[in-house]
Amino acid sequence: MPDADRIPVLKTWKLFVKGAYPRSESGRTLPLAGHDGTLVAHLSHASRKDLRDAVEAARGAFPAWSGATAYLRGQIVYRLAEMLEGRSADLADAIRTTTGASRKKAEAEVAMAVDRTVCWAGWCDKFQMVLGSRNPVAGPYHNFSMPEPSGVCVAMQATAERHPLLGFLSLVLPPLCAGNAVVAVAHPTHPLGALLVAEAAPTADVPAGALNVLTGQSSELATWIAGHRDVDSVHAVADAETAAVLRAGAAENLKRVHVLPEDEDFSDDDRWRSPRRLTPFVETKTIWHPSAC
Repeated sequence: MPDADRIPVLKTWKLFVKGAYPRSESGRTLPLAGHDGTLVAHLSHASRKDLRDAVEAARGAFPAWSGATAYLRGQIVYRLAEMLEGRSADLADAIRTTTGASRKKAEAEVAMAVDRTVCWAGWCDKFQMVLGSRNPVAGPYHNFSMPEPSGVCVAMQATAERHPLLGFLSLVLPPLCAGNAVVAVAHPTHPLGALLVAEAAPTADVPAGALNVLTGQSSELATWIAGHRDVDSVHAVADAETAAVLRAGAAENLKRVHVLPEDEDFSDDDRWRSPRRLTPFVETKTIWHPSAC
């Protein structure tokens, strides 16, 4: 019979950096409250050095991930969808724990999240044909424009209360599928779905460093992200104050910052399944080739 006076041992969720699960180098943790205000877990409180380590891991993984065939990237992302499908009950419980959503709504969000992942797995080897082009030129030449990944992308989920898991994957998958290495900052009060994705990533064969997940205070991390010169782009849903901080950093070091409003509807499939979501995270490379004629 359980002891009513026993103090439960709560889980301390770690960071996900370079395929491993380190604690924050600062030793700090944050309490995670459930929807009813009870303490349900502890989170590693990512520091500035943790962010630097994650960006360094992403930069190191970028050449191999971007250099892999688009077909292979698609297979890996599809494998991630398989893993999420297998953990759908855990993901639904994670959503319910902090949001208080009904089981039906939580399960519906998990289903949408898995379907969204399958969709982006399919775009991995097809978006080049949509975003690329063969350009007419005057002269005996062929001229092609092709999208290429821009580098290291930080995906920050500072808000998005309605769809914490679907929002996280919608921010992460477009830059990841384009061949970018991603450092993701989980939602500060609804991070469990993102942390379960991090647990599934190694089993899905996501290369170490291609996807990294941090937990911490968005307002604190935003300043360091904005000023980091090895971050090439930012994909965020944030409040006006955080968005201003991110854009101010871009003005100084020219990173691309794509900030979405707090009320972004991630359940809009027409918007979030479109390959146009990739455009902020790719560079267009134009090639001239002599014609045989």
